[in-house]
Amino acid sequence: MDNQTFFDQVRGSLIVSAQAPDGHPLRDRHTLTFLARAAEAGGSTAIRCGGYGGLDDVRAIVDAVNVPVIGLTKEGDTGVYITPSVHSAVAVARAGATVVAIDATLRPRQDGSTFAEQVAAVHAEGALAMADIATAEEAEAAITAGADLISTTLAGYTEHREKTVGPDLALIREIRERLGNEVFLIGEGRFHNPQHVRQGRASGADAIIVGTAITDTKWITEQFVAAADE
Repeated sequence: MDNQTFFDQVRGSLIVSAQAPDGHPLRDRHTLTFLARAAEAGGSTAIRCGGYGGLDDVRAIVDAVNVPVIGLTKEGDTGVYITPSVHSAVAVARAGATVVAIDATLRPRQDGSTFAEQVAAVHAEGALAMADIATAEEAEAAITAGADLISTTLAGYTEHREKTVGPDLALIREIRERLGNEVFLIGEGRFHNPQHVRQGRASGADAIIVGTAITDTKWITEQFVAAADE
């Protein structure tokens, strides 16, 4: 799938992330696959997946859904750990992902590669490269390096930007102001309700990725339990 076809499919829409870390009650490949299928049935135009389930989760969900898959690996839990090497990026593309999500923060990668080298390797496999960033400067650098699209996935999760309560709408606006309307921009991170999604779109995001608030039954239950205790 070329980038314009992907953009046309997901523009103005919701994308669901179906992931669960090790030790989480939902850390089961079959369960996550069913969550992805349910999200597709509900209208999600793509699925973000992989994470600590890695390539096997990507393969299973690619086989189970009829929408594009944004795939990734998570290797470690500090520094650059989202698809952190050229080898990882190529492996995700070969697992069937339409888009490979890569940490594009300005931090050293595990294999000493550059983000541009990862992008080139993904493009050589016929996949698209999505830059997971934390700052507008990183978004700008990622586009210069050849990224096909940007996601605010890491906003508030590195030392370079303070974590906001709810989504970082200011970052979405700043990226749009810096890079213009030609860059495909996804809002991701702490979108916890439909109002957040509307705000993200109004701030300039072309699409929104939601994970926890849709697919993490544990987190959703905790919100209702807290409300019951008030």
